[in-house]
Amino acid sequence: MSTDIGGTDPDDFQSMVHLLVAADRFDLEGIVSSPFGAGRKADILRVIDLYDSDFGNLRTWSPHYPRPEALRSLSKQGALESAGPSGVGTSTEGSQWITRCARRRDPRPLNVLVWGGIDDLAQALHDAPDILPKLRVYFIGGPNKLWSVNAYDYIETHHPDLWMIESNSTYRGFFTGGDQTGEWSNTTFVEKHVDGHGALGSFFAGLLSGVKMGDTPSVTWHLNGDGNPGHPGWGGRYVPVWDGRKTIFDRLTTTADVVEAYGVVEWVISKPVGYGASDTTRFVVDNRLGGPFPTGVDEGAALRFRYSPRDARPMSIVVQSTHSALEGLTGGFTAAPPPEERWKYPSTTHRNWWCDDQGPAAAEGVWPGAKTVSRWRLDYLADFASRMDRCAAPRRPRGSPHDD
Repeated sequence: MSTDIGGTDPDDFQSMVHLLVAADRFDLEGIVSSPFGAGRKADILRVIDLYDSDFGNLRTWSPHYPRPEALRSLSKQGALESAGPSGVGTSTEGSQWITRCARRRDPRPLNVLVWGGIDDLAQALHDAPDILPKLRVYFIGGPNKLWSVNAYDYIETHHPDLWMIESNSTYRGFFTGGDQTGEWSNTTFVEKHVDGHGALGSFFAGLLSGVKMGDTPSVTWHLNGDGNPGHPGWGGRYVPVWDGRKTIFDRLTTTADVVEAYGVVEWVISKPVGYGASDTTRFVVDNRLGGPFPTGVDEGAALRFRYSPRDARPMSIVVQSTHSALEGLTGGFTAAPPPEERWKYPSTTHRNWWCDDQGPAAAEGVWPGAKTVSRWRLDYLADFASRMDRCAAPRRPRGSPHDD
């Protein structure tokens, strides 16, 4: 798995706790710290140390929980920054580990769960394209795709045969919708079933006011599902991806121009007279002063900008440039769901790629596909609660006076 744990959002810490209490169900091959943000391998090791504190109890419940020292040895540092315009850069400890695991003589596929930037996976595919048939990728997209759009574009363009679930909004069903009455509400669930349950439970409860765990559907998809993305399971149900998700303009756009939400949009704008090698230009999209900023890539006669909108609504563009002809220009675009006549027809080039079900019946509010996860809320939360109980106390021997 690849995670931006320790970055801007504590939900990766929550999902890591869940992964570790369910680790007896998996053969964990690697945990890679990937961008974006300040997260590092040390943040992974921090949670493993907590797991170490609870390991004695957990091991009484199952002999298949991996030893803490084994988990530490397979934790790797990936890219420290998002990839540049090409989508790839230099190999990292993380990307090399993905390649090494994929090349092992094992008949099973290598499942890669991407919780953050997809940069290390892109680098691995670039450096070792022979591993592609071995990979099964579950990518928590949406905001992660926004921040790693160049790496995503590289994979989508150069490796269309990759087997991948791209969950841009379906994952939100884990904490949005479903039965949230009583003990099943996001806040009460943590108070009753997580807080005080070992070192991992206390850590989890101190992160946020309730359940978020936006990356966890990639784990629950493997806990309860038959391996077919089109079939129901705890990690959601998906439809074959469709064509036409990328839009290219040869001008600065306005909100009258429509692009696909969660798709990729590019602007290719002619360079003004006198634009030199030292000039720089970037877009501030939707007043996101913290970024990401699509930066103009010099392609000779033109500047190219790339972005992935994570919401379906109008967005503004303000151009910041060292060149007076571009500085202060304004524009915009409108991100919208794909029309039915597009998403109903599977892609002719990405035949192993899956994405959110755009049908109204699968939506949870404004989030396409999310109801295919939230419908299982009581099931996967009850399973999580039982696993947190394992952190709190050892399993009693069968036949003991208190054995229930």
